[in-house]
Amino acid sequence: QVQLVESGGGLVQAGASLRLSCAASGLPFSRYTMGWFRQAPGKEREFVAAISSSGIFTYYTDSVKGRFTISRENAKNTVYLQMISLKAEETAVYYCAASGRPMTLMARNNGDAVDYWGKGTLVTVSS
Repeated sequence: QVQLVESGGGLVQAGASLRLSCAASGLPFSRYTMGWFRQAPGKEREFVAAISSSGIFTYYTDSVKGRFTISRENAKNTVYLQMISLKAEETAVYYCAASGRPMTLMARNNGDAVDYWGKGTLVTVSS
């Protein structure tokens, strides 16, 4: 049984930093593209970042480039999302995702190419 368990969410002020973690089990982690999506209240789920199975390549939505960093530790079956300079409009539930497809496909269509989802962790950014 595949499980993706996110942690690290919470309440922070605008401009603060936060690091999310996602621990994976039940899948050959080092073979999967991993990523993060988010869903704000009343909005559709959107792609945030992805990292290749090797960890060499990363891909971001334009709005987070330069502020968010995705990374992974295959030995620990864990993927991270380091977020700095958070904005109030980035308040959302952040979801960890795993896909057997390349990063660019994972990023399309708001997650249609994702094979597995975590349950999400809430990030609240106060202004």
